Amino acid sequence: MSIAANLERLRNEVADACARAHRDLSTVALMAVSKMHPAEAILEAHAAGQRLFGENRVQEWQSKQPAVAHLFTNATRSDPPAAQAHLIGPLQNNKTTKAAELFHAIDTIDSLKTATRLNEATAALNKTLPILIEIKLSHEESKHGLAPESLSSFLQSLIPLQNLTVTGLMTVPPWSEDPETARPYFQHLRRLRDENQPTHPTLTELSMGMSNDFRVAIEEGSTTVRLGTAIFGKRTYA
Repeated sequence: MSIAANLERLRNEVADACARAHRDLSTVALMAVSKMHPAEAILEAHAAGQRLFGENRVQEWQSKQPAVAHLFTNATRSDPPAAQAHLIGPLQNNKTTKAAELFHAIDTIDSLKTATRLNEATAALNKTLPILIEIKLSHEESKHGLAPESLSSFLQSLIPLQNLTVTGLMTVPPWSEDPETARPYFQHLRRLRDENQPTHPTLTELSMGMSNDFRVAIEEGSTTVRLGTAIFGKRTYA
């Protein structure tokens, strides 16, 4: 099936999941994870109405910029809303300057050192950047993220970084063919958000749920589901 057809099908599935969870469809964003897919795939998805994209590597996104940059900047105020690109892979300290320049949000902050460098880079650009804090809720060594018990103190340490706005949390549960196995991880992330929101009112977003478990994630309060293979098919390059 085409990217446009896949998007239409998935939008209907997200809408159905929202209806079953008694949630307004407008409270859940569909992110198209375009990592490891060419710029042409992004162009096709954009033509089909997709406006939110997720990329895993600063260098890869930079290489796609010449072909897609015009989609992510409004030429005039009368133009349709520009598309947004979020970094959803680990951010290396030596890539913070370029990440601040290229991305509309960073969804994987898990260290004060990285956040501080990103804040400095963002300040130099005279902009404010939304960030999510990535929480590691599994014991898998391959997963990245902040330990959940460190979240409260980490949030406090970010307060002086005035060019970053912490808008929520994200997590990646262990993969399983059974989407129900992800439910406890999604519930845990939602509890962490709810516990910390009274003292950090901008903490509203929950980025959780991928192609195999996004329906469960929506039931548990996800505000952004990250779908890649279901939209673009198998990855085309490493």
